[in-house]
Amino acid sequence: MPTSFLTREGFESLQKELDFLRDERREEIADRLHEAIIEGGELIENAEYEAAKNEQAFVEGRIKELEILLATARIVDEGVKQTDLVQVGSRVTIEEEGGDPEEYIIVGAAEANPSQGKISNESPLGKALVNHRVGDTVTVNAPAGSFTVVLKKVE
Repeated sequence: MPTSFLTREGFESLQKELDFLRDERREEIADRLHEAIIEGGELIENAEYEAAKNEQAFVEGRIKELEILLATARIVDEGVKQTDLVQVGSRVTIEEEGGDPEEYIIVGAAEANPSQGKISNESPLGKALVNHRVGDTVTVNAPAGSFTVVLKKVE
């Protein structure tokens, strides 16, 4: 299984989600299933029972996914990173020709959230920026076509 990169913050966030699913959601779903069995009569026609079983399957799948992810994750130590070379955990500022500067944090795929400025090291932009330095002109091969950015800042 490939290693997943996580920041300390991302690891802790996923661990909280796992704890919540194990400690609270499982119990809530078990209660729903119990109530549906008691009040439902025929299980074949019990929509609440069916919905609770589906939710249980989803939650158990997510728990398993998080357990594997957290067990195989490599936590990026932000205090040790090189500040001049883009890597997972780096905060970068880039600029397309004629465009405004854009700031992103390079994270592992599990914690990517573009609306929060967190892009995956596996995304076209993240992959193109990794191992580059300030001042480098980087070509990004995106699904919509290639474009070029200049790396303005790495923290």
